[in-house]
Amino acid sequence: MSLWSPPPPSISTPPYKSAPPPLLCRFSFSRPCSIPLLSDTKRSTTKLSFTPRCSSASPTVATNPPVVKKRKRYRKLYPGETEGITEEMRFVAMRLRNVGGRYTHKVKRSGNGSGNGGGVSGSDGEVGDVVRGEDEEGGGEDEVEGVLSSDGGESGETWIPSLEGFVKYLVDSKLVFDTVERIVDESSDVAYAYFTKTGLERSEGLSKDLEWFSQQNVEMPEPSNAGISYSKYLEELAEKSAPLFLSHFYNIYFSHIAGGQLIVNQVSQKILEGRHLEFCQWEGDVHESLKGVREKLNMLGEHWSRDEKNKCLRESTKSFRYMGQIVRLIIL
Repeated sequence: MSLWSPPPPSISTPPYKSAPPPLLCRFSFSRPCSIPLLSDTKRSTTKLSFTPRCSSASPTVATNPPVVKKRKRYRKLYPGETEGITEEMRFVAMRLRNVGGRYTHKVKRSGNGSGNGGGVSGSDGEVGDVVRGEDEEGGGEDEVEGVLSSDGGESGETWIPSLEGFVKYLVDSKLVFDTVERIVDESSDVAYAYFTKTGLERSEGLSKDLEWFSQQNVEMPEPSNAGISYSKYLEELAEKSAPLFLSHFYNIYFSHIAGGQLIVNQVSQKILEGRHLEFCQWEGDVHESLKGVREKLNMLGEHWSRDEKNKCLRESTKSFRYMGQIVRLIIL
């Protein structure tokens, strides 16, 4: 009997099939299942059931309504605004002169002798579109010819300036210039420091002229209500607002240089045999001095709000009205 016996037949494990490629969709199992290991002798025959949750619809993205941009509106510029506050005030003066009847027309005698600021018309602070003149110092001769015309008016009356009225005009003018120059010299406001010793000062020259009249035995009157009221108004305004006061400061000198001195010279030709008054004499070029003041005021005006500038324009109107009342003293 042989001791050798053939080996038992080997049991071969069926080859493990590779797993299917992963699905791109998510699945849910209807029941738990187990995955057989490689060492299992028998492969589990558990069947899997899949429930795909794929959706062919693309995801929705929330969209906001389109934003409609509002058109930006720009404020209409005032005449002369691009050049500075003094140019805006010059347009106010031009409008007062040309719109609503020129205050340089022939003056008619009024019943009570009171004026409305030299016939200045126009509402406060309104700045209309006016044609810019070629020279801001021009046009004064026409004003003088209108106010002091020797032609008869509608009633046949002839207007001739009187020595008494002219002296009253000089007295009131001196009070106004004294007030303006004293405020600028004595004020602690830094804005006023730019306008001391400008070369435009008139108080000293007016003092010499009034002294000459006194030597000619001309009685010196007291300042009239027009000069006193304007002087008090300037003092109150200087404490209240520097921009508003400086508006008057500039217009007082500007109006005298542009037209006031021409009136004075024509009156002097009529009643003083052409004497040259110190009121109209300056050291150096007066137009250059005025230009320096204008540049400084424009520089300060760049820091003012539009509301402050509008108030300055209204004060310019008041300034011309006050000065017009004083000029009318010559012929009243």
